[in-house]
Amino acid sequence: MLAVLPISNTYQVFGLLHVIAAIVAFGPLFVYPRLQRAGETTAIAALHMRLVFPALILVWVLGMGMAGIGKYNIAETWWMSISIVIWLAMTLVSWFLIRPALNDAGDGARSKMAAGIGVTHLLLVVTLWLMIFQPGGSTFN
Repeated sequence: MLAVLPISNTYQVFGLLHVIAAIVAFGPLFVYPRLQRAGETTAIAALHMRLVFPALILVWVLGMGMAGIGKYNIAETWWMSISIVIWLAMTLVSWFLIRPALNDAGDGARSKMAAGIGVTHLLLVVTLWLMIFQPGGSTFN
């Protein structure tokens, strides 16, 4: 099975950049709990908003580019539609649960950040499952 269909060179470049952006967007999340235990709540929020959040936006831009180049009908491909809704949820979690720790190192902000990190991890796993298994219809012909 191919990770990125050989539809065109542009599609494959978008696919490569999409995967790299996803790694940048989600890789740091796995060190957040350790940094949070070390009391680095503000540093985590700063890293998140300077690196992770922009990469998360880029994941969407490149994914939509791939859908356009591949001429996928997102409305008929429900796993893509669900992935987009989950991406929106992750973006909102980042903005409302992780970002506030930039200016607040208190227990409330740390608690919200911990919840946001946990929710994002869970949503990442669901999204990866959807992208890999494409339930309800594959984009492969």
